[in-house]
Amino acid sequence: MIEPGQGHAFTPDTARSLAAEPCTLIIFGGSGDLARRKLVPALYNLLLDGILPPNYAVLGIGRKPLSDLDFRTSSREGVEKYSRQALVDRKWAEFETHLFYLSGAIDDPDLYENLKARVEKMEADLRLPGHRIFYLAVPPTSVASACEGLQRAGLVHRPDSSSPFCRVIVEKPIGRDLESARQINATVGKVFDESQIFRIDHYLGKETVQNIMVLRFANSIFEPIWNHKYIDHVQITVSEAEGVGTRATYYEETGALRDMVQNHLLQLLCLVAMEPPYSLDPDVVRNARIDVLRSLRPILGKDVEQFTVRAQYSHGKVHGVDMPGYRREPGISSDSTTETYVAVKLFLEDWRWAGVPFYLRTGKAMTKRASEVAVQFKDIPQILFNANPAAPLPPNVLRLRIQPEEGMSLRITCKVPGSKAQTYPVEMNFKYGDAFSAPSPEAYERLLLDVMAGDASLFMRRDAVEASWAWITGVLEGWQAQEVKWLPEYPAGSWGPVEADRLIQSDGRTWRTL
Repeated sequence: MIEPGQGHAFTPDTARSLAAEPCTLIIFGGSGDLARRKLVPALYNLLLDGILPPNYAVLGIGRKPLSDLDFRTSSREGVEKYSRQALVDRKWAEFETHLFYLSGAIDDPDLYENLKARVEKMEADLRLPGHRIFYLAVPPTSVASACEGLQRAGLVHRPDSSSPFCRVIVEKPIGRDLESARQINATVGKVFDESQIFRIDHYLGKETVQNIMVLRFANSIFEPIWNHKYIDHVQITVSEAEGVGTRATYYEETGALRDMVQNHLLQLLCLVAMEPPYSLDPDVVRNARIDVLRSLRPILGKDVEQFTVRAQYSHGKVHGVDMPGYRREPGISSDSTTETYVAVKLFLEDWRWAGVPFYLRTGKAMTKRASEVAVQFKDIPQILFNANPAAPLPPNVLRLRIQPEEGMSLRITCKVPGSKAQTYPVEMNFKYGDAFSAPSPEAYERLLLDVMAGDASLFMRRDAVEASWAWITGVLEGWQAQEVKWLPEYPAGSWGPVEADRLIQSDGRTWRTL
């Protein structure tokens, strides 16, 4: 048996080196939750793992009037609370000397002149080569101001082999429909070349999500049966136990379809359904993913009634704690029709997946926080061990668990020990935590490392963003034409509305219990 880390697990072709170069990371929104909870802890963990480049600088930019010391103190608190690995005083003392802060408003032209002076001084003091990464952890309405300000101050330049690299990370949401996504892409594209733009979706940085390609294309047993001949259907579920909480204002303008399906769930769908890429070159992999988006059968007009369900959570208990209904949450309109739950049945119009339904669902205030992809294979013929139609054997199911516990399992049927020919379904279970000694890196660790190394494989290209929005916009327009006054409800702490059960039960199938 080959244990993790032993044997011929890696080849020069598959284990491409992610060599992060010394650089300056400038975080717009540096005083916000994303920087404190995710970005700074991710960088600190890269340092502990010995992956962060030997020389670097992190400059947070925000409206809050903080000093460098204030920013370092706040960052330390974030690492103590949210880091994957415990804070080590000696390592933190080394790390915090690379953290800096600059206060200012994104729409203030003076900010960018101050930023230029500060960055140039940091690079000179730390002897950095001038490589720069700009992380736009800001609302979509602020993206234009940031990009134009950076260009006006001469802080960015187009790709040039003789100059230091310059890259930008754009945080979601990238628009709220196709037209707004195009506008944001055009705005960023005026300042940065497409090769410099990294549109981030943290789901693509999760270990189990990355492992979907390895599972499919590094194991000969799966690819021959990964098609409509053997697969009955696929379920993709992303459930959240919390309600809208402090995100009420944002969520009321967004909803579950825009917030989760347009990016996270469709990207999972792409990895499950894509054709084998001929290499691991970033654009080759991304070409394979976008082909899936382009093959999505549109859901237009009255088709939304047959293929989609939307709902809102009502009063209930989640993990024993009372939660008010969505329309009773602070900041939510009492007549809101914003969906907190959405279920979709969709089809891909290509040879591999002809006739195979994909069921996607996501919602807030559900039973538990969990994400998985479940591939259910077709029933075996009703002969031999499956000859009794009153008690059919359960189908084989391959589960890819994304959160909270990463891993995968395969349900097979086995004989019960004894003299009778009695069968029973069992799970062949793999857990990352059990198989590998170290905990899986957080998604932002991998994604930040990829940007430093210039690997765009796990990031969305402009055409993919617009292709996904084109499909989503068709659904949104179909909903708008319905002119509904109230949405169906589901109790907080449940698995969703009965209408979603009917969506899948009308095909003779049921939602999985996670």
